[in-house]
Amino acid sequence: MIAERWAVTALRVFLVALFAVLVMLETFSLPGQYAHMAQQNPEEAYLRWPSTIVSVFWVVCVQVVIVATWKLLTLVRKDLIFTEASIKWVNVMVWAIAAAWVVLIGVFLWVGFNADDPGVIVLFFLFTSAVSVIGLVMVVMRALLKRATELRSDMEAVI
Repeated sequence: MIAERWAVTALRVFLVALFAVLVMLETFSLPGQYAHMAQQNPEEAYLRWPSTIVSVFWVVCVQVVIVATWKLLTLVRKDLIFTEASIKWVNVMVWAIAAAWVVLIGVFLWVGFNADDPGVIVLFFLFTSAVSVIGLVMVVMRALLKRATELRSDMEAVI
């Protein structure tokens, strides 16, 4: 129990740090990077805003997963993880990952049809595969959580 409490506290510290870095990334770094890219390569300046919007969207998806993780940690600490509330937050995570995946597939296709370097295509294939695996693992974890929640409800009814 003490190890769980330390793990939850440590995870929350890292989630806050990650969230803060992501806020700085989406407000300063990404817009600035794409503005610089547009100045350095005027022939690709038309990509500035679409790239900024897509990148910030992906960062927001990660932030949604962080908030949902925080909420799940709160439920763990209160020993309410096997409730419908936890399934709701896991669903939020699954939908955020699915939204990021759909946009990633669109970018992957666009890059695939416009790239002249196969390395970029391989890199986007790797990203797409990683997000696919993460999303599918979350779907399986959601099913396991739902089954465990039902079993706990059945056990509480018997007791």
